[in-house]
Amino acid sequence: MSAQLNHRQALLVLNGLQHVGPIMLRRLLDAFDHDPVAVLAGNRQKLMQVKGVGDKAATVLTQWTEHFDLSKEVERMKASSVRFLAQTDPHFPAMLQEMYDPPIGLYWKGSYNIDRPCIAIVGTRRATLYGRTIARKFAAELSRLGFCIVSGMARGTDTAAHEGALEAGGKTVAVLGCGLDIVYPPENLELYKCIADTGAVASEFPFGRRADRQTFPMRNRVVAGMCEAVIVIESDVAGGSMITARFAGEQGRQIMALPGRVDQASSAGCHQLIRDGATMVTSVDDILEELRYKRPAQSEPELALGEATSQVVLSELEQEILDCFVGGELCSPDQISQQLNRVAPEVSATLMGLEIKRLVVKRADGRFEAR
Repeated sequence: MSAQLNHRQALLVLNGLQHVGPIMLRRLLDAFDHDPVAVLAGNRQKLMQVKGVGDKAATVLTQWTEHFDLSKEVERMKASSVRFLAQTDPHFPAMLQEMYDPPIGLYWKGSYNIDRPCIAIVGTRRATLYGRTIARKFAAELSRLGFCIVSGMARGTDTAAHEGALEAGGKTVAVLGCGLDIVYPPENLELYKCIADTGAVASEFPFGRRADRQTFPMRNRVVAGMCEAVIVIESDVAGGSMITARFAGEQGRQIMALPGRVDQASSAGCHQLIRDGATMVTSVDDILEELRYKRPAQSEPELALGEATSQVVLSELEQEILDCFVGGELCSPDQISQQLNRVAPEVSATLMGLEIKRLVVKRADGRFEAR
């Protein structure tokens, strides 16, 4: 049956055999003169001569029809308006070709093809309001300057980066750690649709593949590989963004990091990257200077760090509570009560009033931060 496959179909099959990793696939294609049809032709003896191919992998390759339904996959792609960009496709992201272990293909939803330099903006899922604001600001201005913003569509920083690019009318690509038929996280369904409408959503994983501990690092290496630089906005020392930064370093990409408060875990990873040699950035001009791009003479003005707020009259207690957030402090109601020696109900009611005035925002962990 493999003899009936054409080159692209054979690559789609190999990509869909999740028992075989990208490094082994590269070795197989090297051994078979980059002919994916020959890899699936059933020469078990030759397959077993390839480093890393054991009995299980050889069985999967020679009996691939039992492990991957090609006709079903093609139908699902057609129904979802998804393309498969093979490495040999002219629209396959050029910088991925420079990687040691590039994906042999990408599922690609959206009519946009990479036509400009790409920059990745990544960070923690538990981003602070400050981190989300910076991610959105950097993404918006960089996209206005002609860059494509790449991220992983995760909660927090990734979401803010995609939103910033979209709000500026720029291009953005989301690389998923699951099949394109699965929207993860589910609350980003509308964002997924917006990105696919004007940019692209990409994945190396076949339909039905759910995100797990293996797929996220694989996704991160593609994010890093597509881009000239990776900018880490906020990350703890063990965050997924640190993996993306490591891949970027291995692939010779620029690594940049935003400094933050020394007493917040969400900045610890960025500070470690800076100590290890990453470029500290505090503005888009820092990014342009590091990449040796010149800002156009007439460019869009920089966005403000926050939303414009009308002048509001604050009570004495409201001002005292706002002063607790100086320097980006994250505060719980109990913490504020103890600091100001005020009863908890009074503090909670005042915090609610400050929320209504859009001067503070409540985080998922119950703490507050100032806008």
